[in-house]
Amino acid sequence: MNQSTITEAAAYINDKLTNTPSIGLILGSGLGVLADKIENPVTFSYKDIPHFPESTVSGHKGQLVTGELEGRHVIAMQGRFHYYEGYSMQQVTFPVRVMKELGIDSIVITNAAGGINKMFHPGDLMLITDHINNMGDNPLLGPNDDALGERFPDMSQVYDEAYLRHAKDCAAKLGVTVQDGVYVGNSGPTYETPAEINMLRKFGGDAVGMSTVPEVIVSRHAGLRVLGISCISNMAAGILDQPLTHHEVIETTKQVREDFLTFVKEIIRTLPH
Repeated sequence: MNQSTITEAAAYINDKLTNTPSIGLILGSGLGVLADKIENPVTFSYKDIPHFPESTVSGHKGQLVTGELEGRHVIAMQGRFHYYEGYSMQQVTFPVRVMKELGIDSIVITNAAGGINKMFHPGDLMLITDHINNMGDNPLLGPNDDALGERFPDMSQVYDEAYLRHAKDCAAKLGVTVQDGVYVGNSGPTYETPAEINMLRKFGGDAVGMSTVPEVIVSRHAGLRVLGISCISNMAAGILDQPLTHHEVIETTKQVREDFLTFVKEIIRTLPH
């Protein structure tokens, strides 16, 4: 993926927009319902956007939705791409590049994740304070295009501290309980073994999933302000004596849908410029 493919995809979308989006949203498994709340929506199927991959995962609609959410101009990915689907890291993160080209300066990235921290419970919302890239790959490998970002981006404060404080204030105002912690990104598609979860806990992980980290790395490279939110959809392997299924992930996100919607809408409505 290079500047010309980014420009071509952005031009296709921009031709149909009436306002420039300022906030990007990436909505994970079972969380895409937030995009249904966007007013005056203009929708683009991924398959119609030049150079976009197609989402193949249940619970991901596979479309880009633009419009107004709580008075802000947004562009939302209703479903994302994953490394385990066979896409390259550059393909997985291509939509972030396109959203940046369209004008966003902030991005809210959500996911469904397994709880590693034993104090967590299924249905908890976790603000991501940091992450561990355990995917064995990086979307910035290869030649660097200086027009897209610097060669060696600093990752010491990836998740915007002002946004984290703002999100905690919103949670307190709404009476929504939120956790915070470190997200571990694994390649998938297998769920982790109990031994792997024990290792990740010792590494400092609080939640684990198969997304988010590549998109956050590219967001940082592109100079975007990042807020990350995980929905703890299940406890990770070995914590509870039960098998893990994608069906459980979707069912749990459905149960916390209203809290998630209320929380993220309030964040967007009052997000500092």
